[in-house]
Amino acid sequence: MVTIDGPGGSGKGTVSQLLAARLAWHYLDSGALYRAVGLAARERGVSFEDGAALARLAAAADVRFEPQADGQPARVWLDGRDISEILRTEETGCLASRVAQVAAVRGALLGKQRDFRRLPGLVTDGRDMGTTVFPDAVLKVFLTASPEVRAERRYKQLKEKGLDVTISGLLGEIRERDARDAARQASPLRPAADAEMFDTSGLDIVQVVEHIYRQLQQRL
Repeated sequence: MVTIDGPGGSGKGTVSQLLAARLAWHYLDSGALYRAVGLAARERGVSFEDGAALARLAAAADVRFEPQADGQPARVWLDGRDISEILRTEETGCLASRVAQVAAVRGALLGKQRDFRRLPGLVTDGRDMGTTVFPDAVLKVFLTASPEVRAERRYKQLKEKGLDVTISGLLGEIRERDARDAARQASPLRPAADAEMFDTSGLDIVQVVEHIYRQLQQRL
């Protein structure tokens, strides 16, 4: 069991998928669960101030992942509908950040996340995987990168999709979300006490995956 936590844009999603593929282990993108709940809440008119209603929505949501080849992000299905494209937009990310602040939603999704744990192993990424969801993981990693580096990475990703964005706008959103994630009362963004800290600012994905792989081999 490997948990990889960190703020948005730190590379944890890509790193986790590549590591899972190398190990032939299962993979869980926990953020996709929160994005799906946020999206469902907006589409169904559920108030983001109504914690109980959001928790019921989270508990009832049928979120499924369809793995893809060549390290591509898994397709995500919500209640039988493919939401993969809309799930990765900046707007949906903001919705996810809002519902993630609700303790009842985090509680409702806790069991769903733990159900992904099965043999031969699981690699999961998020913001509280090592602190709350899987505190007994064999290896806990916390990835960081400067807000400027993360904004530039996100800018390149979105421009490749043909979206009209600016680095300054993305930087502002990243800083705002970092502050919101760190300040929330329910499972705030922070490294586990026994997590391996790793700054990815000046490294490529292959180097990061190799480092984590070596760390895991020392513990198995």
